Formats: sequence, C-alpha cells, structure tokens
Amino acid sequence: MWRGFVLGIIVTLVVFAGAGYAVLRTGAIPANADAKPGGLERYVARTSLRATLNKEAPKTANPVALNDANLLAGIKLYADHCVVCHGNATGDRSASPIAKGEYPAPPQLGKDGVEDDPQGWTYWKIDHGIRWTGMPSWKDVLSPKEMWTLALFLKHMDKLPPGPEAAWKQVPSASFPAPSPRTSAAR
Repeated sequence: MWRGFVLGIIVTLVVFAGAGYAVLRTGAIPANADAKPGGLERYVARTSLRATLNKEAPKTANPVALNDANLLAGIKLYADHCVVCHGNATGDRSASPIAKGEYPAPPQLGKDGVEDDPQGWTYWKIDHGIRWTGMPSWKDVLSPKEMWTLALFLKHMDKLPPGPEAAWKQVPSASFPAPSPRTSAAR
C-alpha cells in the first residue's frame, strides 16, 4: 500500500514538472514587456518581495534626522536619480517614456507613494533593487546616508513642510527628445 502511495506521489511530481517545462518551452508564459502580468506572477513576486523585506530590511530607526534640510536633500537625490522612473509630484502625468515601457510599470510615487512602508523597507529597496523589475541596486552609486535621506523624504512626501513641499512640486518630469513620427513603412 505504501509503495503505491509513494509511486503515486512521484508520478504526480514528474507530471507537474513535465507540464511546467512544457509551459515554459511553448512560450505560454509571456516574456514580452508589454504583456499584462498574470495573477500567479503578481502573487509570487509580491509574496517573495514581502518575505524578503520582512527578513532582511533594516529594523532600526532612520539615522537621518527629520528636518527641512534633509528633506530638501532627499528631494534633490530623488530628482537626480528617481524621477526618470518614478515621476514627480504630479503622478501618472509625469511618467516618462522609460517608465511607460518598463515591466512591471514602476509606481509613480507622486500618486502611489510608499509613505506607509517602514523606512527600512524603502532603504532596502534602494540599496538592493528589486529582482524582475527595472528597479536597480543603488549601493554602488549612493552612500548609505543618501539612501536613508531618500527613504526619509519618501516616508514624509505626503506631509512635507512648506519649503520642501514647494521644492517637491518644482521637480521637473524627466525630459526626452520628442519622438519622431512613425509611419507604417517604418514598422
């Protein structure tokens, strides 16, 4: 009896592995950047990211003090490094052609902010990037203090004091040359 049970489990696993391989080999899972992600893909990515953040993100308080100077420094860092993908205070209206072509689309932080996230999570995302997205690791570009300064701004971007609020609203959208008109012959 146990022998049949174990054999049934093995056969089931082999069938599932074969079916998974067939799905991958036949192109049934889209690899193109303009396809909508399926429910399973969204679930796996979200669950994996949340588990990693819970396990690895710093649990300590942000060492950068909450003051106007540090918020302004965070806004400057954001304008220099983040606006191209995450837009400015106007949200979706400021999405660059790069952001519109990424898969999955990066959150437009003027609309889809991360104020509810612990600052350690935001720091971790900046430091390490996020696999299977366009979010790069910034650890070779930004210092830990700069990453914490960005995390500070992003945590408070929805309730900024007047000076930083004015600076945030003045961050321009990423600019690119106007696209040339396409013709059907060019396609």
